[in-house]
Amino acid sequence: MPTGLRNSIIDVSGLAIGNAHDERLASGVSAILCEAATVAAASVFGGGPGTRERDAIALEGSVGSVDALVLSGGSAFGLDAAGGVQSYLREKGRGFAVGPTTVPIVPQAILFDLLNGGAKDWGRHSPYRDMAYEAATAAAADFALGSAGAGFGATVAAGPGVRMRGGLGSASELVSLASEDGQTVTVGALAAVNAVGAITVGRTRHFWAAPFEIASEFGGLGSPSPWPANAAEPFLKYAFPGASTTLCVVATDAALTHAQCHRLTVMAAAGMARAIFPVFTPLDGDIVFALATGKVPLKNPFAALPYLGAAAANALARAIARGIYEASGSLPDGTPCYRQLFAQP
Repeated sequence: MPTGLRNSIIDVSGLAIGNAHDERLASGVSAILCEAATVAAASVFGGGPGTRERDAIALEGSVGSVDALVLSGGSAFGLDAAGGVQSYLREKGRGFAVGPTTVPIVPQAILFDLLNGGAKDWGRHSPYRDMAYEAATAAAADFALGSAGAGFGATVAAGPGVRMRGGLGSASELVSLASEDGQTVTVGALAAVNAVGAITVGRTRHFWAAPFEIASEFGGLGSPSPWPANAAEPFLKYAFPGASTTLCVVATDAALTHAQCHRLTVMAAAGMARAIFPVFTPLDGDIVFALATGKVPLKNPFAALPYLGAAAANALARAIARGIYEASGSLPDGTPCYRQLFAQP
């Protein structure tokens, strides 16, 4: 499948992404802004999620659309971040109409990055609300991958007792739908990768997502050959719950209902299983959000959805690998990035 122009979730028309991070804190925020209220859903797959306003887009909820999504570091402290994006949107007059007022709908999920050596001595109030406002202000078509935004302070397993930097990754895929007379739709993914498991196979530098790579977007290494004997051995970054999470967003410009958007989250989660081992553990808070901007009407969304879900899973697997591959430098505690750990001879 071909990628979109930027090979990024931003290839889905109607979205803008902004990042902000603090190097001393070793944490950050990513804001996904929608140009109009956008159909959205979410599914949790890990055992230790941390979210805000997820009920607003639950299947039993009354809203089913969002003005923005927020991914943040900081664990539970980072849940302040959505307030910063809400403030930005309120200034713009955006939100869900409730009588004479509007309330911006901004669901959020957080990851745990409190043990990476960053200075977490922020005093009475955490910095995440202000950082998120900065991210919303910076939202645009171009944004950094790797050690940026919500992925700045993230880490993953890289072998027994070995960690490396996680990161923020993105990818896109164009899908030609036979059920729509060949109409092309765009599917994109964004991931802040902070998994308790590994993104690379065994002790090698090869990515689990290698079979889905397009055009050497994360090094073009392919799968290891011969396959390592220890490939099925799970490496865990930490052994305690709530300290890891991969936060994912998939998006399409196809017009989907709330229920169809929810199904997209479920299908897209297969991409996490292609890129992370082990995944969906009780130690992670893994979540997948989905957005459908509705720019491309569908005559038969029921027939189109399997193809959209397959593309979302592919794009998400690639986004996860790209987040690790594009990371740079070391964290304050010395945790190296992928390119440092697997430096070429």
